[in-house]
Amino acid sequence: MIVFAATGGGPYGNADPQVLMYRTVHEEPRLDELADSSGSWRRPVWRRSRRGGPLCPPSWLWWAHRARTATGCRSPSPSGGSGPSGNPSAIGTPSGRLPKEIRDKRIVTIGSDISYAPMEFVRDGKPAGLDVELATALSRELGLRVKFVNATFDTLLTGLNVNRFDLVMSAMTDTKDRQEGRTDGTKTGSGVDLVDYFKAGLVLVVRKGNPEGVKALGDLSGRKVAVQRGTFARDYLDQLNPEAPAKLKIREFDSPAEVYDDVAKGRSTACLDDFPVAAHNAATRAGGTALELSGAQLETLLYGIAVAKTNTVLRDAVREALDRLIRNGEYAKILKKWHVEDGSVERAVVNGGP
Repeated sequence: MIVFAATGGGPYGNADPQVLMYRTVHEEPRLDELADSSGSWRRPVWRRSRRGGPLCPPSWLWWAHRARTATGCRSPSPSGGSGPSGNPSAIGTPSGRLPKEIRDKRIVTIGSDISYAPMEFVRDGKPAGLDVELATALSRELGLRVKFVNATFDTLLTGLNVNRFDLVMSAMTDTKDRQEGRTDGTKTGSGVDLVDYFKAGLVLVVRKGNPEGVKALGDLSGRKVAVQRGTFARDYLDQLNPEAPAKLKIREFDSPAEVYDDVAKGRSTACLDDFPVAAHNAATRAGGTALELSGAQLETLLYGIAVAKTNTVLRDAVREALDRLIRNGEYAKILKKWHVEDGSVERAVVNGGP
């Protein structure tokens, strides 16, 4: 399936650097596995591999006190930043330092598993979501067109290291294992560098108005909690439950749609889910009138744009371009559109993950 979206004259716009091109290549039919704009999937278990890394051992009493004010036991949010930049659509400094092969073809190829709303998903037959819009903005900053190649999440880094993709952008968490090319402690590849662009953890979702006053995990003791089967959130609740004063009554479902419906109808007090998915559902379900987020994010990690270790020139160009988008305000506008402002970083860093 090939879909073009362009600016300028003619059926596909002009040929200047502001042309936007989305191209999704399916090696085999996978439309039944792609997410719709409500965040409903038919493959619930893959989301754990996007996070990577171990869980922090939770303590019920610790969380009951800390979760009201903290962002979890890992919160490597970057700090810093500087003044304003120039025209974001111009061919500026970052594009001048691109690798020659990319400058010559004027296209950057991005591998992504386009099935994780609101980060990347298919809407009306086209790639959509925060990652897609941010990649498009980065490509404009670099004076390039962007081509998305859809692939299974577990194959993305392999594809990057054999030059099938120039970058990987797929809500991929930045971990030492990914930086060093390790899987379960075993060396499996050369590793990648990750340009960090977003931070996300787990968050509670409750009915609008929070009628049961849930502000932290400690408030869930003895109550019903909805969660999607086979996810990081489910594992987290399993580790937490033994320390609860009264056991949580965990209600499992196969899809996010069922989870959020259970909370909206008052059958469960709350649900626990990944921050971007939770924020998207709270903002869009029943026009934003049914659900709301409650409390701080837990287990916060960074999402990174993966670049091959050998391609330091491209890595640095992407980092500089992202910094420019942050300074000129375009980055903030994209996050606001997708209701995930709380996932913003203050500047781009490389390999900032734990």
